[in-house]
Amino acid sequence: MNIFEEKESKVRSYCNSFPVVFSKAKGSWLHTADNKGYIDFLAGAGSLNYGHNNDILKEALLAYISQDGITHGLDMYTDAKRQFLTAFNQHILSPRGLDYKTQFTGPTGTNAVEAAMKLARKVTGRTNIVTFTNGFHGCSLGALAATGNQHHRGGAGIPLPGTTRIPFEDYADIDGLTYFDTMLSDNSSGLDKPAAVLLEAVQGEGGLNVASNAWLQRLETICKKHKILVIVDDIQAGCGRTGTFFSFEPSGITPDIVTLSKSISGYGLPMALVLLKPELDEWLPGEHNGTFRGNNHAFVTAKTAIEHFWQNDAFEQHIQARSEQVTKTIQTALNSFPNIFVRAKGRGMMQGVESINGDIAGDIASLCFENGMVIETAGPNDEVIKFFCPLTITESDLAHGLAIFLKAAEQVAAEQTRKAS
Repeated sequence: MNIFEEKESKVRSYCNSFPVVFSKAKGSWLHTADNKGYIDFLAGAGSLNYGHNNDILKEALLAYISQDGITHGLDMYTDAKRQFLTAFNQHILSPRGLDYKTQFTGPTGTNAVEAAMKLARKVTGRTNIVTFTNGFHGCSLGALAATGNQHHRGGAGIPLPGTTRIPFEDYADIDGLTYFDTMLSDNSSGLDKPAAVLLEAVQGEGGLNVASNAWLQRLETICKKHKILVIVDDIQAGCGRTGTFFSFEPSGITPDIVTLSKSISGYGLPMALVLLKPELDEWLPGEHNGTFRGNNHAFVTAKTAIEHFWQNDAFEQHIQARSEQVTKTIQTALNSFPNIFVRAKGRGMMQGVESINGDIAGDIASLCFENGMVIETAGPNDEVIKFFCPLTITESDLAHGLAIFLKAAEQVAAEQTRKAS
């Protein structure tokens, strides 16, 4: 462990919570060099929706590499890109009635968000972007300006202009959308008319806060009324995580721009996309580029994942079944340990349980790790325990992990009772 302490920056974070050296991973499991297994309820922060080293994706990637397929292509035309675009249109966009152009950005979510914000400003000629309380969109300066978390914002070192924040649904019982619409309709409100609103339909790092279908529909109506673009950041909530491929599908809204990353490659390989309505495609060649916007290995695994998991609704049915399994466990925890838990959060396989404070959630997560499970917390005070296992997890593996959580919760609840007596 000394090499990490001596040579790696203190900016590292996950390893502080999980201080072991992992050497192998398969499916929903991580293994150390001495072969101790940990069930994975983190899944690369949502980058491994199809699990570690999925055999189908791995075989496609190995075959492509063995044939000396293009690895790095900038934005040149390649067979791998063509096959990905074809599969994505055939199995994802067309069945959902979505007509988007696809922009390949640098291979991180924050780069996709930067591109989406730049495009909205370019198209509308306006500069302001409206974002929401507890939103998280990345740590590069533009995306960070749209992010609410003070810990991350504090790392910028400079002011973060260009955005206006309004309350997300159910934030402190404030009707943010009425406030927003009223401000837009009042020439003396002081709100600069925005180019776009940027939001997550389910806020990940912000604490698994869910925007209802009615709220999303109302937001879209307000934006159409005032000619404001809607950008949905589906980097963490997309690719099936909330039960449907896109998190916004149940609401019936059609965002003007969508950002995707994390699990779009299917294999944990770096890849990010901006989906934009064709009439918004006003980019000049190379106006937003990046050396690694053509990760052809990611195109291969992304295409394979789409063709394997999204040809029909069987995978969505699997996600629904496992989601119900998680929901039942959360309800059990709420009923059994009311002295430490407040409420259920999230949707689909992006669920969690809110603790009375961050210390309680942290103690539970630490006990889970001691007992062989990797799980993180979320929320403004890290008070939400976040169940984020691979979507492909089996019923038995999920039950194993949920049992570890319940055992840890029981221990912490008992300790809290002891302290109170």
